[in-house]
Amino acid sequence: MAQFNLNEYETVEERHARAIAEYPDIRCVIVNHTTPQDRAVGTWVVEARVYLNAEDQERELPKATEWAFEVDGVGMANKTSALENACTSALGRSLRWALGGSKGPSKQEMEKVARGQTPKLPVRAWLYEAGELTNAKDIDKLRLLYSEAKTAKADDAVLEAIKTMAEGLA
Repeated sequence: MAQFNLNEYETVEERHARAIAEYPDIRCVIVNHTTPQDRAVGTWVVEARVYLNAEDQERELPKATEWAFEVDGVGMANKTSALENACTSALGRSLRWALGGSKGPSKQEMEKVARGQTPKLPVRAWLYEAGELTNAKDIDKLRLLYSEAKTAKADDAVLEAIKTMAEGLA
């Protein structure tokens, strides 16, 4: 059972509204850093940058930055909105720092804690990596990948697919 009061935390929306009231020219920018490898395992990676005014943004001088990741399908909202949740998490934390140590974690982050929700780290995208190595015609690295996959106890179907790709290059 959580030992904190969720009502003591502000939502990201409340924090954002407070930031706009305090800094009318504030700029909040979300940058999607998700790679094809991240997507292959259902992960989104984003960065939030908060600039207090247009001049800071033009000069690339953010007041605060934060990163977040979410995994597709982990938790209720992430079944349909993992990217949006990653953006909200990064923005909430970035606003916290931009506002001078705001009120700590956002209410949304503490709700995850209360539910005991921790995103599972994605498994390695063996077949994606094998495809990249096949496209690069690098049989030595493909054989090494097979060995790593076998050591990691990857599915037999994955091992067979990697083996077939390597045979196609030999």
